[in-house]
Amino acid sequence: MLKYSKKEGVLLKKVENAIQDHYPDDYAWCYGCGRLNKSGFHFRTGWDGEKTVTVYQPDEVHMAIPGFVYGGVVASLIDCHGTGSASIYLHRKNGYEIGDGTEPPRFVTGSLKIDFKKPTPQHVKLTAVGRGEEIHPKKWKIVTEVYAEETLVATGVVIAVVAPSSFTTK
Repeated sequence: MLKYSKKEGVLLKKVENAIQDHYPDDYAWCYGCGRLNKSGFHFRTGWDGEKTVTVYQPDEVHMAIPGFVYGGVVASLIDCHGTGSASIYLHRKNGYEIGDGTEPPRFVTGSLKIDFKKPTPQHVKLTAVGRGEEIHPKKWKIVTEVYAEETLVATGVVIAVVAPSSFTTK
């Protein structure tokens, strides 16, 4: 779910109930979306209607050249948004919702395709919006668009695969 608030006349979006909030601690270390990784991006993915959304404000250190965000940050955003979205979609398919006390499924990236549409400006929030399509009982295709304010800067497709047991076995 997105929370909207106003600050200095600008509408801000924040994902309030993210799937990553409900991953067990042992699996919450991803550099992109792990809430326990102190050095990571801390991407947070939730529902916005029937689509998924991740909102992220890059830091100055995420620069490619002055004024523009490094493309690897955008790629990481699409990657983690894709696996988090797959988790959300499968969780709902299984009859659950984010935060209902049921542990969500975990996914890993099977493939990642990105098309950069325009340079990504620094100093603006990025919003990844995704829609999912089940393509196999253990695979989801997540199509994502990334916006810098209202400008489409990248599109991506993630094939997300249910994490193998070797990833989740302690």
